[in-house]
Amino acid sequence: MKFVFFREMIFFNKFKKIMTKILSLLLTSWFFCGFSQQEKPLNVVFIAVDDLKPAIGSFGDDFAITPNMDLLARESTLFLNNHTQLAVCSPSRISLLTGLRPDKTKVYNLKTKMRDINPSVVTLPQHFKAMGYTTAGVGKVFDHRGVDTHLDKPSWSIPFKKDHHLEYPKEWGAPAIGHYQSSEIKSKIDSFITHDIIKKDSNISKTLKGIYRPPVSSSLAPDEAYADGAIAKEAVRMLDELSQNNKPFFLAVGFKRPHLPFSAPQKYWDLYKRERIAIEPYRQRAKNTGELAYHGSGELRAYIEEGRDYKSDFNNQLILDEEFQRELIHGYYACVSFIDFQIGKIVNSLTEKGLMNNTIIVIWGDHGYHLGDHRLWNKHSNFEQATRSPLIIYYPKAKTPQKISAPTEFVDVFPTLMSLAEINSAKNLDGTSLAPLMMGQDKKVKDFAVSQFPRSGKMGYSFRTERYRYTLWISQSKIGSQIHDSDIVQEELFDYSEDPLETENHVGKEGYDAIYNQLKQQAMAFLSSTS
Repeated sequence: MKFVFFREMIFFNKFKKIMTKILSLLLTSWFFCGFSQQEKPLNVVFIAVDDLKPAIGSFGDDFAITPNMDLLARESTLFLNNHTQLAVCSPSRISLLTGLRPDKTKVYNLKTKMRDINPSVVTLPQHFKAMGYTTAGVGKVFDHRGVDTHLDKPSWSIPFKKDHHLEYPKEWGAPAIGHYQSSEIKSKIDSFITHDIIKKDSNISKTLKGIYRPPVSSSLAPDEAYADGAIAKEAVRMLDELSQNNKPFFLAVGFKRPHLPFSAPQKYWDLYKRERIAIEPYRQRAKNTGELAYHGSGELRAYIEEGRDYKSDFNNQLILDEEFQRELIHGYYACVSFIDFQIGKIVNSLTEKGLMNNTIIVIWGDHGYHLGDHRLWNKHSNFEQATRSPLIIYYPKAKTPQKISAPTEFVDVFPTLMSLAEINSAKNLDGTSLAPLMMGQDKKVKDFAVSQFPRSGKMGYSFRTERYRYTLWISQSKIGSQIHDSDIVQEELFDYSEDPLETENHVGKEGYDAIYNQLKQQAMAFLSSTS
């Protein structure tokens, strides 16, 4: 039984409850028909989604239309309190794919090459390759700025499928600068490309960054005319090829939306009514927080179009009118639904091939995303909206689905897959296997998840427990050293049971001294132990 096709979703908002019951009835036949009982090494389909926060129905977001991920979630483990190591694309992905924290990879930005710092590091696909797997990939898995031109050549048995090798429908052609299929936007970009300024710069995308690059866009083009539709199509083709081999495979698929620009086929925009979109209820700085916790949403400011003027308050934070905020939120959710249907195509392919009982599926977003809370947009912080990231693991040998609220983090993915695939683990990983949580053997495997973010020569380390978040900031020169009270230049403490929107820093607040001291001592001990 296939996942939901788009034509079945046109009236999804109106019939959501009915559809949920129908999907539940379909579930048994979808998962358990026609599988071979022969025991084989488990394949891995590893799906990365750029800038995906937990805007997924099964993660509690009632506004999100994500039937395919939700259906898979019914037979999977959902990690509801999972966190990225650093809320920027390349550092986050490198940390997950090496199983090492950023202070070991030394990748804190988009410029540093992973193997310039760690030439002999072993990545997750590289380890599977060494264990006899055929490893292949398409789309955005590593951020290209952090690896070699082969998208980390040692990781892949088959050369990684690059963007310029993707195929698009002839009648539409490739999307302009990788993003846009709107004829109006394409025409404007073409006019800029022929302009003398552009002619002098071979990096068209970089030059257009300061001239014309709209933050939102739609068109009547089909899925396959956009990069993510082409990536899904290629992933299905690769599954056809890989499933013919006798060797187990590790297929990595990286989707590019919902990263800006929010560009997707119009049909996904039509799933949502603009007037029903609520803007964030808390759009201020939290009381008693310092400057280091915030940023100016520079990524959004880089998306320019006629008549778009980004204004700032006295803290250099964006002031956006409510209609534009709704448009951005609308675009983000349209892109999430677009990606959900591409994921459905991949899982449908696995189902049709009878591979669901022999394949681990991992779906993860590389970090969270601000959509106006704290007057922040994009990522780049240690707040909940930037660090909390979805993680879904479908494991065919698991007896029951699980929802895990204990803290977990992306460095745990590497050792978890070693456990689930029953292969020898790589050495010196920083994470902990989540298999005991998935099998219902343990309630938690760690006390906190650790995220970090650099700003203004300081590094903020954030420790997220089931209820609290404690963040301390130190000079980057102190990284790897013994940490003392005098080294801390800024602190934050949030209580998600009493203050889920992070409206107030609870450091020094009556009734919080005990938990503050406990978390602070744990944080300093953790940082000192890694020195």
